[in-house]
Amino acid sequence: MNILKTFTLTWWQTGLFKVGMLALGLVIGAHWHGFVATYIPALGIVAVISLACVSYVWFKQ
Repeated sequence: MNILKTFTLTWWQTGLFKVGMLALGLVIGAHWHGFVATYIPALGIVAVISLACVSYVWFKQ
């Protein structure tokens, strides 16, 4: 089983994946709010860096 294989998603599959990940993040944040609250600055930095990297690659293409 190769978990790192390449695959392509359609636009609606990508949207569905994003909605699912958003819902999962909200559930985790709501359930473990005390634990997650201490890591908000670190999570914000990770989000900014990762989104900047993806945006850079996207604009270069």
